[in-house]
Amino acid sequence: MTSSAIRINKKPVVLSGIQPSSGMLHLGNYLGALKSFGRMQDDYTTYFMLANLHSMTFPQNPEVLRENTIRIAAQCIAAGIDPAKSIVFLQSDVYQHNQLAWVLGNVCIFGEAARMTQFKDKSGKQGNISTGLFTYPILMASDILLYDSAFVPVGADQKQHLELTRTLARRFNAQYGQTFLVPQPFECSIRIYDLQDPAVKMSKSSATESGTIFLLDSPDKIVKKIMRSVTDSEDVIGYDRETKPGVSNLVVMYSCLTDCTIEQTVNIYSGKKYSVLKKDLSDILVEVCTTIATRTNELLDDKNYIRKILVTASEQARGVAQKTIDRVYEKLGVY
Repeated sequence: MTSSAIRINKKPVVLSGIQPSSGMLHLGNYLGALKSFGRMQDDYTTYFMLANLHSMTFPQNPEVLRENTIRIAAQCIAAGIDPAKSIVFLQSDVYQHNQLAWVLGNVCIFGEAARMTQFKDKSGKQGNISTGLFTYPILMASDILLYDSAFVPVGADQKQHLELTRTLARRFNAQYGQTFLVPQPFECSIRIYDLQDPAVKMSKSSATESGTIFLLDSPDKIVKKIMRSVTDSEDVIGYDRETKPGVSNLVVMYSCLTDCTIEQTVNIYSGKKYSVLKKDLSDILVEVCTTIATRTNELLDDKNYIRKILVTASEQARGVAQKTIDRVYEKLGVY
């Protein structure tokens, strides 16, 4: 049962999370994060955070955000995040995230935060930006350090933020004595690209919906999106991100879904047409996504069950986080 607290043991801690603002998970989320995180649950103490405070860096409709948070929680659980094995909690329910973020904000040098690539990219595209977007990496550092995370799954776009976290942990330790465990990156090398523009990552905000496979897409939509995905004129299945980005993207998807290596997938489809790979990939995706969608809908039929999972896990997360805050405040002389 998920109503009882998960027993915390001495296994290394892994923390991951996702912003719930969109309400929809896509194949990139599943293959790039959720699938691998699900496999860690037996070997690590795993925390999975619904990062709704991070969603506030841009304006949100409160009712939509509240509903989308439940929807994302349901999809994550359906995709393999097991609340009987992982502490699946709501960031905003653990007030210690903000407490530690204030402390770390006073450890972080202004120029360090200003150099964050994501901030520079987003601030360059937006007119008026919030201070929250600027301090986003500091809150992320708080998320990680609160739970003595040994490993943090990160993609290429989050490496810089994790390195800042490591810098802040080392700086605090040097000034006040050993307090934080310095986390290590657990690099996620899987990147799933847009089906219509394989030069960019698959995203909920793709230029066209046909470029993204959402986990709740209907079978017909999945088949159409895969069969119409961009490849090239050679009709020779191989893996080369530079010269064959479209078919290489499909090869990676197939490999991840079947647990084959890239080389094995290329060998399986040696001499076969793109249409054969697309058909097989479509069949696999329909099966995977239908299973996830069915379970998601079952969970959403009882939203109180999801809320109970989050409440129980958040209470447990607060207990762990408070121990960190006590330790930090004692070192600072404010407790």
